Amino acid sequence: MTMSASTPSTAAEAEPLRVAAAALRAPDGSVLLAQRGPHKSYAGQWEFPGGKIESGETAEAALRRELTEELGIAAGALEPLIRLRHDYPELSVALEVFECRDWQGQPQGLEGQRLEWVAPGALVDWPLLAADAPIVTALRLPVHYVFTAVDMQVEAVLGGLDDLPGGALLRLRLPAMPQAEYARLAEQVAGSIGAHRLVVDRGSALAARLGCRLHLDGAALAAGEAMAGLSCIASVHDAEQIRRARTLGAEAAVLGPVEATASHPGVSPLGWSGFESLAADAGLPVYAIGGMKPADAAKARARGGQGCAGIGAFWPRR
Repeated sequence: MTMSASTPSTAAEAEPLRVAAAALRAPDGSVLLAQRGPHKSYAGQWEFPGGKIESGETAEAALRRELTEELGIAAGALEPLIRLRHDYPELSVALEVFECRDWQGQPQGLEGQRLEWVAPGALVDWPLLAADAPIVTALRLPVHYVFTAVDMQVEAVLGGLDDLPGGALLRLRLPAMPQAEYARLAEQVAGSIGAHRLVVDRGSALAARLGCRLHLDGAALAAGEAMAGLSCIASVHDAEQIRRARTLGAEAAVLGPVEATASHPGVSPLGWSGFESLAADAGLPVYAIGGMKPADAAKARARGGQGCAGIGAFWPRR
């Protein structure tokens, strides 16, 4: 993607350079990366192909043009993946990233750039541009994040696992359950759906033992304790909490309520416009929560989110 220099002291204050980028996905799931040439800033580092959005262009139109110019392909459907802003010392970039699974032609480095197809799990080992790190996370996370209801029983949780959206993350949010019973249930769920899909909220020790994610609520964010070595998802409601989540190293956030819900009486909902505004500056994948149904993942992604999170509508047999 194109980057040009600006005055370092004013980079964070200046209007960001608008850039569109693509995560091209092959049938085996691998993703195409391009290496920056010796004549570019950050030469030798790797990036997702794309480039500058010209005046009067939409992000989608700019990306289609750039993919033709850089790779010689005609992109098919483009699905929004993530929007983010990143401040380099010399300039700020506002990225709009799309996922693309079909195109015409064979990708070629028409500007002399090296190309590599990389498995999603290996992306973290590549020397990517700093702005691209959240894109890697977004590619590895599903579009649905399911919470248990606070009063669900063990039988209801285990019996409902097969009904959850495919690949969804599952948070065991069961504050009244005794710790020993909670830990046993977490072990059972990890064995059934895989530890990579399980999220617990009973402290770092259990998450570390099971190799699963940890959910950080408002109290954990306020405490400001970094969870070194753990993948964490944080509940946030405003820009300051998003900033704290990012500072603590959270890989993603759950933002809401987007719509009015019984679980947050008296809380003014963000609405989709409020969600979109906060997600655009979050710098990490963001799930919409509050009145969400599984089908609302598409709405969230169209507004720069990772997908949606929810409770009641995700447990059809409860």
